Amino acid sequence: MALVPNVATSAEPNAAGQPGRSGGSTRVVLILAFAVFFLLGGVTNINDLLVGKFKPMFHLTHAEANLVQMAFFIAYGAFSIPAGIIMSKLGYIRTFVLGFIIVAAAAFLFIPASAAASYPGFLAALFCIGAGITVLQVAMNPVITTLGPVETSHSRLTFAQAFNSIGVFLMVYGGAAFLLGDEQPIDAETSTEAQIQAYRVAEGASIGTAYMWLGVLMLAIAAVFWMYRSAIDHAKTDAVKLEGTWGLLTHNRRVQFGALCIFVYVGAEVAIGSNLMAYLAEPSVMGLGLQAAGKLVAMYWLGALVGRLLGGFILRLAKPGRVLTTFAAGAISLIILSAVTTGALSGWALILVGFCNSLMFPTIFSLATEGLGERTPQGSGIMCTAIIGGAIVPFLFGTVADLSGDIRLALAVPLICYAIIASFGVWTTTRPATTA
Repeated sequence: MALVPNVATSAEPNAAGQPGRSGGSTRVVLILAFAVFFLLGGVTNINDLLVGKFKPMFHLTHAEANLVQMAFFIAYGAFSIPAGIIMSKLGYIRTFVLGFIIVAAAAFLFIPASAAASYPGFLAALFCIGAGITVLQVAMNPVITTLGPVETSHSRLTFAQAFNSIGVFLMVYGGAAFLLGDEQPIDAETSTEAQIQAYRVAEGASIGTAYMWLGVLMLAIAAVFWMYRSAIDHAKTDAVKLEGTWGLLTHNRRVQFGALCIFVYVGAEVAIGSNLMAYLAEPSVMGLGLQAAGKLVAMYWLGALVGRLLGGFILRLAKPGRVLTTFAAGAISLIILSAVTTGALSGWALILVGFCNSLMFPTIFSLATEGLGERTPQGSGIMCTAIIGGAIVPFLFGTVADLSGDIRLALAVPLICYAIIASFGVWTTTRPATTA
């Protein structure tokens, strides 16, 4: 998810009258793009495991642990617009190559951070990872649209999003086995500084190794994309249009409400995913170790995948506003159930919120930009910049957990977020969109 600049979705024929340099080249690029959707979904959401890993490793508070998500998601706000401008200059494929190189360089930063067992070093590397992924995602959706007939662009995007969700589930589940262990954290009060540092270096070794191989993989993919850098030179990107964006945000109530909902939706989804390991580890919930809790975080994202696969059918049965309200109400009910119960019921109730999240982003996005006409690119930019909620809301969740001393009370933060989303669904149902 990132800012998508205004792009031309129809291909201009080349000298041979064909839509691309060769059908074979564009097919290869399309297959590679699907693979990248798979990979980036996992790279983004593996941060949930890092929050759970770093908390005992560095003896962090809940708020301090959630700086992982702040470091990552704040890159969306910082780099979305610059990435769109870069893409308008370089084109799709060369922008991909640049994004892969940035992610690779950032992944290699995990090696010295692991060797030094430096939490600030990890956060800096995560910020750079976020910057590279922002560059990649700015080009991702429009390039999928470009690589094939316009009439089938929606099905290609849906297929690509399914790859993204599968990547999230598999990489989070596999990451739990590779990155996490069930060893008890070292006692900071009875251990020497040297013992604590040695423990952190040992715990961070798996992280450095995993991201080293990620960097190698990113460079390999960049090399392959570079080989096909001229495959879709016929597809020209339009210049990013910034004029009128502020006026649209300040004067259009629907856009304002929608941007707020994107902010709180991404924030709530990330806050629950990031803190789910700590929640499942609570003795009053399931009392799980790191690895077992990490694998259940994958179930949270699997629920989102199932919901997205059912989404097309669900959205045919009811108006989008009513679907949004129903799913938000479901999330609220599950959070309340989790907060007032104990044991497995409490844990699984919160995990099932992942299913309720599944249709929220595309539904909010489409409702918020409905009726904008030629101003849709500006509206899209506003919506995607609001993804920065993934940086703010998890930190707020952690702060409430720290101040109250009870992580259950922090569930009030996502509950309020879903209440705002439910009200937007009701609001759009009673107020049809008008032309901007």
